Amino acid sequence: MGLCLSGSDVRGGKQAVGGAQLRPTTAADHNNVSGQNDAVDFFFKSRGLHALFTQIELSLSASKLRDLDIASKSDPMAVVYAKKRDGRLVEIGRTEVIMNNLNPAWIGKISIAFQFEIVQPLLFRVYDVDTKYHNIPVKMLKLEDQDFLGEAGCVLSEIVTKHNRTLTLKLHNNYGLLVSRNFGTLSVHAEETVASKSAVEIAFRCSHLQNVDLFSKSDPFLRISRIVESGNSVPIYKTEVINNNLNPIWRPITLSMQQFVSKENPLIIECFDFNTSGNHVLMGKIQKSVGDLEKLHQERTGATFMLPSTQRGHDKVLKSQLFVEKFVEQEQYSFLDYISSGFELNFMVAVDFTASNGNPRNPNSLHYIDPSGRLNSYQQAITEIGEVIQFYDSDRRFPAWGFGGKTFDGTVSHCFNLNGRAGGFEVDGVEGIMAAYASALNNVALAGPTLFGQVINTAARIAGQSLSYDRSKYFVLLIITDGVLTDLQETKDALVRASDLPLSILIVGVGGADFTQMEILDADNGRRLESSTDRVATRDIVQFVPMREVHSGQISVVQALLEELPGQFLTYMRCRDIKPLNVQMAQTCA
Repeated sequence: MGLCLSGSDVRGGKQAVGGAQLRPTTAADHNNVSGQNDAVDFFFKSRGLHALFTQIELSLSASKLRDLDIASKSDPMAVVYAKKRDGRLVEIGRTEVIMNNLNPAWIGKISIAFQFEIVQPLLFRVYDVDTKYHNIPVKMLKLEDQDFLGEAGCVLSEIVTKHNRTLTLKLHNNYGLLVSRNFGTLSVHAEETVASKSAVEIAFRCSHLQNVDLFSKSDPFLRISRIVESGNSVPIYKTEVINNNLNPIWRPITLSMQQFVSKENPLIIECFDFNTSGNHVLMGKIQKSVGDLEKLHQERTGATFMLPSTQRGHDKVLKSQLFVEKFVEQEQYSFLDYISSGFELNFMVAVDFTASNGNPRNPNSLHYIDPSGRLNSYQQAITEIGEVIQFYDSDRRFPAWGFGGKTFDGTVSHCFNLNGRAGGFEVDGVEGIMAAYASALNNVALAGPTLFGQVINTAARIAGQSLSYDRSKYFVLLIITDGVLTDLQETKDALVRASDLPLSILIVGVGGADFTQMEILDADNGRRLESSTDRVATRDIVQFVPMREVHSGQISVVQALLEELPGQFLTYMRCRDIKPLNVQMAQTCA
């Protein structure tokens, strides 16, 4: 979609796609229509809510899509929805955008729980994404800004009961009519998720690639596909594009057993020259299993690329070769592996006492304590999230602070003990938070401005100190706030420093304020935070949840709280090669 492509426009098309994921593509509601979230699943199962389901991954491809662009081809993306009984559509996930392609085979998979006893209607919609949005993560795209290419629906059981688990659907307009105009077809292939923690990290390089460009060198990338039972192939990974290089070295990739199935299963590795037109030129092709790739690494030898010929049995042997620079087998431990082995999430809470909340004696204030017992916005956030918080913290003693209030000595503090004690900041359980909060409202005057920096630094100091005596603790700071930050850059600096520590920060927005700044801190746009000294955050540690979306029913409290936390936790543990406690003990004994 669009008439021209600038360098920044095509950057999204040059990025790597696929590989082992830390968490599902996107979250849906607590009925688990989408991919399984270990933390959410564990939370519900602990309360006796056991669903009979099988985890499924859907691979999507399309053929003969409409071309809505003038000087190029459509840039398609597929979106999958679950259709509820009341007719509501709940988004399950999105594929990546493939540039200039009317016959896309998307690499991104859609994870969904197949529930045997329930009819699960699905709706698939395909959009042409405007080039100016190509550098924005797909989950941030506004679908109303994209051109609609067609839709199709089916029931999930129709796919999984097919002999080859592939169902081809005719796309039509969004009025449900199969009009004379050809909208193309959409094929959906389903595979059961492999319950294995095995994964391999592989680094590829090539030598002596052909130069197929006229005025520069080729811009190569690799596409890896797995051959399935039907004999067809399903793409599982695409590397980044290396510009102007005939001897490229790509960044290491991680493939899970879900993707490659077994060491003996054949993979097709194709090398292409990237073209912004979407007409990527095949530069060579190899068929190897993961076991073959391991052998190439061990023997330090290369595999020769072939170029398929139109004449059967006359493939052209090329000088180009593929080398495996690194091959490491890994165990991808899950969030539950850590928690069940004794790792703990230690929670801390900080409450906003700035004047923008309104006078607590005024019924319109976000801090108003209703004599009838009706909870205000802060109390709702504390109690609704508290149930989940307590579940992962064994001693249930929470550090609790306030910020932005004028304390008993008349000074404005941006990190004061919520219980009013000088000697200790911990309270017992959610009830302790609620009691300390109510007491603070009687003893602390609302002031301002809204500053997060001191609270984050205090939490980071506690998390940092824990490293000297216990690496099995991970900390989560819950900040409940009503509005706009005054110290945005200072907060970014604090978050960048804290990104090296075992710490995640959950910001809960109450009231109807503009929370644009919180979305920036959340870094869901795919760009990590940068400090004032240009240091980039090691990882994303912030999640923002507006309570108004929780109360409107758009998301559940449990899903909102735990959507990103397992991924942030696992990123920290894996980057530091910290294993579950039972694994550490077994390795020590061995």
